[in-house]
Amino acid sequence: MSRQTERTMDGFPVRVVTLENEHTKAVVTDIGARLLELHVPDRNGTRADVVLGRPSFKEMFDDRSYLGATAGRYAGRIARGRFTLDGKEYQLATNEGANHLHGGTRGFDQYAWSTVVHDDEEAVTFYRLSGDGEEGFPGSLATKVTYRLDGPSLGITMSATTDQPTIVRLVHHSYWNLSGHDSGTILDHVLQLNSSHYIPVDAELLPHGEVRPVEGNPYDFRKPKTFGQDNALIENSGAGRVSAGSAGYDDIWVLDGSGMRVVGSLTDPASGRRLELATDQPGVCIYVGGYLDGEPAKGGGTYPAFAGVTLETTGFPDDVNFPHFPSPVLRPGEVYTNQMRLTFSAA
Repeated sequence: MSRQTERTMDGFPVRVVTLENEHTKAVVTDIGARLLELHVPDRNGTRADVVLGRPSFKEMFDDRSYLGATAGRYAGRIARGRFTLDGKEYQLATNEGANHLHGGTRGFDQYAWSTVVHDDEEAVTFYRLSGDGEEGFPGSLATKVTYRLDGPSLGITMSATTDQPTIVRLVHHSYWNLSGHDSGTILDHVLQLNSSHYIPVDAELLPHGEVRPVEGNPYDFRKPKTFGQDNALIENSGAGRVSAGSAGYDDIWVLDGSGMRVVGSLTDPASGRRLELATDQPGVCIYVGGYLDGEPAKGGGTYPAFAGVTLETTGFPDDVNFPHFPSPVLRPGEVYTNQMRLTFSAA
């Protein structure tokens, strides 16, 4: 049964909503429309919290790893923060070197959203109005994010409308560790992905505009394999961040098919937990957490590198500057949507 509680941060209310059924428990908050906890059973029926998180609400407001958050208004990178729409050039806030990332200096993850709990189901919807000119974006954007438990599935639906032509791309940015958020690395997790192509990127994690086949290279997950098998082969400088050795995967795959469909699965052999991913998006960004080493963890202590993996259903990087990529442009009268469904099982 859904329940809502209020806590405080610097004297201001913070809303926390718990959704629970016989299969799982999800805990979310209005701070960044964020998933705080997700408890699912292993093969023996023992539940564990499988999403990474911060120790306190205050640290969520300065979380550059976006643990569990809704990232936007444009999630991903835009080269130099510039784009042209209907003949007019726009300059966005730049917050990763010279580039724009995940909404800018203060993205959607750093705001408290309005909260409406659904009385007739295990669901909650968060609402936010982003004003014209926020972080340099044109138009007022009305956004909502709904979390819904349905049996063993957690559904996350993000949608938005605008009063002026603008660009939008929202992602859910949880890091998953199916052994438990504090159980070490995900390098032994097994990924299977229905993807025949990926988007190559440069040292700033920006695309060249190419779409390459995964055949014969480390990006091929069409057959199940562990992240650790080829992770060290990925040359990823993390847009200027420093890491000992390879930081591993932080890339976007082009998903086969269209419409709402199952696109892959993540399995933890140790616990038997399995996550099946479905989405209506053309791509998924998979980041294996190579730069998480030393990051403060909920419950105390710190996370190691590769402590969790993101499954960010999304469009393509810097797509507004590549006409052959699916367009992120949203116009008045249209509705942007990004749906994902995470279904958990164990064997």
